Amino acid sequence: MCSSDLVSHSTVSRALRGNPRISPGVRTRILALAREMGYVPNAIAQSLQQRHSNTIGVVVTDVADPFWGEVVKGIEAVMGEAHKALFLSASQHDADRQLAVIEQFQQRRVDGIIIADSQLGPTHLSRVAQLAVPAVFLNSQRMTHTNEFRTVSIDNQHGGALAAQHLVQLGHRRLAYLGAYKRPASNQQRHEGYVNTLHQHGIAGADVMVVHGDAHIDDLTLGYALMHEVWHAHQPTAVFCYNDMLALGALSFCQQHQLAVPDDISIVGFDDVALARFSWPALTTVAQPKVHLGRQAAHMLLDSMAGHATLDSILTPSMVVRSSTAAPKGVM
Repeated sequence: MCSSDLVSHSTVSRALRGNPRISPGVRTRILALAREMGYVPNAIAQSLQQRHSNTIGVVVTDVADPFWGEVVKGIEAVMGEAHKALFLSASQHDADRQLAVIEQFQQRRVDGIIIADSQLGPTHLSRVAQLAVPAVFLNSQRMTHTNEFRTVSIDNQHGGALAAQHLVQLGHRRLAYLGAYKRPASNQQRHEGYVNTLHQHGIAGADVMVVHGDAHIDDLTLGYALMHEVWHAHQPTAVFCYNDMLALGALSFCQQHQLAVPDDISIVGFDDVALARFSWPALTTVAQPKVHLGRQAAHMLLDSMAGHATLDSILTPSMVVRSSTAAPKGVM
């Protein structure tokens, strides 16, 4: 630009931000010069000026869990369309750590937060409310409901009922449930949906063994340990597991102890993670619409950030039948 083309700092700033008050000709010349000089906008400075950062915080329980990887795909797709970037962190099923991550997100001036698998108690929730950042809870593990925040979840009781109906229809009458205490709400709901449906078919009491793992170990190892317990104490013809990773651990126990699946025992999981399709045998499971869960939570958060009224959303799971279930021996 020659001296007659000099413009003020404020004009340059407005042009780089796309302010409509700047004429197209001036904006074009400023943007061309910025590209020539290799200018990169300072996102932090812009967020301070504009009072939004175009970033979203997402806290999950475990970034290595394949379930959450698929959910985050849905969140990222929606937020990408809205030109929002993601900060991702993990809480490892610890409420204090989850709150610390949320506070760190707030300090980074995120525009909103998606909180997955929350186990936050009343004191934690009060602190989150004080942060005054729009938040959406995804598959919350809270045992009691609160009207302060919107939630997206799966109908866990219906999922447990689907697993029970499938096994009953195959002819199973001696069954077990393998649960995980570290997800208190969804574990209780899936367990209740399962055993209540079995009871409706006259299967209860000594015919149904229920075990829950409270150890802080990974789900594969927990599934293996719980399967060891129920097999030696109960010898069921079928088991329903809290999630696919527990089911894959149970399947590993069977393979190492010469139990044929599904000839000797049928196994049902929950989630339908990608690994479920490639296990041997392929795992029958209750499928969550994982990507859709993420997309729904992202849309709800965007609506909340825009000041729109939103309602809680409960999605419906479906049964995916593969090779790990069959009629028990002697039943045609």
